[in-house]
Amino acid sequence: MEIGAIGYNYRHDKDFVMDRPNGTGCYLLLLIKEPSVFTIRGVEQNVPENSMVLFSPETPYCYRAAGEYYVDDWMYFNVTPEEGQRLKDSALCDVVYPVTNMEELSQLVRFMAFEFHSRDLYHDNILENYTQIFFYKLYRMVKSAATQHSQELLERYDAMFHMRNLVYGEPEKHFDVNSLAEGAGLSRSGFQHLYKKIFGVSVMDDIIESRIIRAKNLLRVTNLSIKEIALKSGYTNEYSFMRQFKERAGMTPTQYRNCI
Repeated sequence: MEIGAIGYNYRHDKDFVMDRPNGTGCYLLLLIKEPSVFTIRGVEQNVPENSMVLFSPETPYCYRAAGEYYVDDWMYFNVTPEEGQRLKDSALCDVVYPVTNMEELSQLVRFMAFEFHSRDLYHDNILENYTQIFFYKLYRMVKSAATQHSQELLERYDAMFHMRNLVYGEPEKHFDVNSLAEGAGLSRSGFQHLYKKIFGVSVMDDIIESRIIRAKNLLRVTNLSIKEIALKSGYTNEYSFMRQFKERAGMTPTQYRNCI
């Protein structure tokens, strides 16, 4: 395996877009640390934080920030035919996976990036060993997901992603836990447990976060009143909206608008 370029904890603003309609020509691995929107082979999906994707060289893709900014670790690399077959057999390529050990994997990328740019003694050997460890951990993560997760988790995974896409795509629809659980075909408690297990956050945290993201966008690009923005962001009254906005943004909606 030969790394061509690598980056740790890169941050981009809300206008960031990476569009590769013909693929990259090499493998690209991303550790995604903020909510984002990915289009892979023409299919768009909302991707939560703490996710990863490994693009094959020929895969068309486009991705962008879903909120105020986008953060990831990234690695461009080429492989031998044997390594390429192993990647194919692992089912890692062109699929978004939740990452439960993001901090551990990200720290490995940090070490790899340091050695990649270093010219110290044995830097090539150290980089090679870090890279092997990194991919062994990826393979273990995927295999563990297939063998240790309950059958319910495997069967419901797509449904849960669909529910989360609805939450972030249509916050004005006043989603609550009961309606989302019903849409996923689960009890309220079962839905909450599975949601937290897959995405690492509670469903109510995501509902609130989606509303605040929508409100920030409306505050930036429209002259709507605070009451109108509250309604378009999924709130039944402006007072609840203002309280939650200040809790999440650290300022009132009016202060946020004046800071833009």
